[in-house]
Amino acid sequence: MSKHLSDSHTTDIVSTSDLNTIEQLFQYGISCFCCFEDAYDAKVDAKVLLSTAINKSSSYLSTWPEKLISADQKNLFLSFVQRRIDGEPVAFIVGKQEFWSLEFLVAPCTLIPRPDTETLVEAVLNNNAVSVLSLLDLGTGTGAIALALASEQRNWQIDAIDFNEQAVSLAKNNVQHLKEHLNTPNINVYQSDWFSNVGQQKKFDVIVSNPPYIDPTDELLKQGDVRFEPLSALISDDNGYADIKRIIEQSRDHLNVNGQLYLEHGFEQHQGVQTLLKHFNFEQITTFNDYGGNPRITMGVCT
Repeated sequence: MSKHLSDSHTTDIVSTSDLNTIEQLFQYGISCFCCFEDAYDAKVDAKVLLSTAINKSSSYLSTWPEKLISADQKNLFLSFVQRRIDGEPVAFIVGKQEFWSLEFLVAPCTLIPRPDTETLVEAVLNNNAVSVLSLLDLGTGTGAIALALASEQRNWQIDAIDFNEQAVSLAKNNVQHLKEHLNTPNINVYQSDWFSNVGQQKKFDVIVSNPPYIDPTDELLKQGDVRFEPLSALISDDNGYADIKRIIEQSRDHLNVNGQLYLEHGFEQHQGVQTLLKHFNFEQITTFNDYGGNPRITMGVCT
């Protein structure tokens, strides 16, 4: 993704006096974003930013394309456009992101929920068709994984933890924000650096985590949305395996017999994760592909 458009295009953004209708501004946003996105993504981004700026649904844009908008709404949209041109993720600009058909509040203190992580939610649900279960979500961030599971399972007891106090606060806000969509009140969000504040004797049927797994020297960190996300939620030493190894090793003390551990990882790390699970005596090791067909989630059973 290009970080900036040319200076001349930036000047155009602040001299748009002839753009006053929804359709004019929508097409303008698309033309700006097409410089660094494909046509579909450019259209999606323009729609999200414009509907947020005028506080209307996306369907309103197509229903009332000739509608005039106020100067304040126009200026807000143009500021959104410039922030997007500068590379800022749309989710951070509008403060929300959809995951598992739920709207999550997001903030720069943690990762933006991504569609491929839904693979983890699907794997847990498909492997656990039971009404009662205890689950721990390590490094919950926005609370996306924990709350997606809570929305599907009424009686599961779920703990969601994060070392970052801001992330913990955000996850708690999402519990309240999504309260009407949740089938269960049995979700407990609290601060913990991995297992540090989890009771020594506390055990779970399932542990899930989307931990940091990017090598600190990876060029990926200089590209796209990750430039605006916290490094603490992205990078891990030992070629990206340090936190994964710590979780695998320590999770054995917190899993019931036949308990399951699910880990999200980089698409080139599945063999390394499988090796670590075998080293710590996990069995029934399985890797699940994401929606792009890449190995993304690996699970093992603690016997």
